[in-house]
Amino acid sequence: MARRRVYTPEQIITKLREAEIYIGQGKTVKETSRLFQSEATAWRHKRVEQIRQGLVFIGSKILFSKFLDDWLVVAKNSVRPNTYLQYSQIVHQHIVPILGKILLKDLRPDHVQKLYTEKLANGTSARTAQLIHAVIHRALNHALMQGLVVRNVSDAVTRPKVPRKEMKTLDDYQVRRLIQAAEGTGFKTLLWIAVSTGLRKGEILGLKWSDLDWNNGRLQIQRQVQRRKGEGLVLCEPKSASGRRVIISGEKTLDRLREHREEQYRERIMAGDKWQDNDLIFPTPIGKPLDQSKVSKVYKKCLKKADLPDLRFHDLRHTAASLMLQQGIHPKVVQERLGK
Repeated sequence: MARRRVYTPEQIITKLREAEIYIGQGKTVKETSRLFQSEATAWRHKRVEQIRQGLVFIGSKILFSKFLDDWLVVAKNSVRPNTYLQYSQIVHQHIVPILGKILLKDLRPDHVQKLYTEKLANGTSARTAQLIHAVIHRALNHALMQGLVVRNVSDAVTRPKVPRKEMKTLDDYQVRRLIQAAEGTGFKTLLWIAVSTGLRKGEILGLKWSDLDWNNGRLQIQRQVQRRKGEGLVLCEPKSASGRRVIISGEKTLDRLREHREEQYRERIMAGDKWQDNDLIFPTPIGKPLDQSKVSKVYKKCLKKADLPDLRFHDLRHTAASLMLQQGIHPKVVQERLGK
């Protein structure tokens, strides 16, 4: 049997269709695309430099599915629990069934682009396709840093686009009608806070009375209510670093909060021993964290009662921003108030 010829990192075979470098221990790195002499030479120099910098090319033996499972273990310790669950769902539901059996080293831009095309053609939303791209890009960046691949192939694809939705807001008159429609629901003050501050739904539900400085009208935003799989409703950190902020509340808002506190005190007496004191400003009738879905249902009923357009609760953030800008508040201040 003829002995296999061994090449040093400085030696290379260049052909019309392939270029190869021996990297030691019986392993080679090969480029099998259609290469001309100049392209093969450039490829050799780049790979030799990468070898000298410590890249090990382990990716030549790893299935993309196995790599993604290993990456999820690492990602779990660096992202929020709900973000990890979203990553895991995207990986196992959308990526692995189509690309999982490809070796990590063999993954090409056209593979990834084809995935997006197939998903969109089969009814996957543009937003989900964009999330698939974000997960693949982040995972391959990790592979790049670990020396498992020599480039992030998702950099060479066209990122799925999400059509811009027309921004919908309520005007001042419509806001008053919404608040009037919430009379007797127990959510009147909550909706007022939404349209006057621009807080996210989870941030509003995470507010505690201890966050409110009555004398100076300062309201600290430092947590949110979120539903987690297997845990139920939990109090957790804001969505981002900019989510931790302090906003100034006017006298009208403080008056509404005083009325709300009195109503809550009556609820507490009626609940008796069932009351759970979590110091929340907007809890359930027995003091527990309130589910966001409950807020959405009541909000939709109020919109219908007031004969207003069917807007998302999130659109109240846009409404708050629009009203603040109309009052002459500087856009930078509005942005900081919204926690962006």
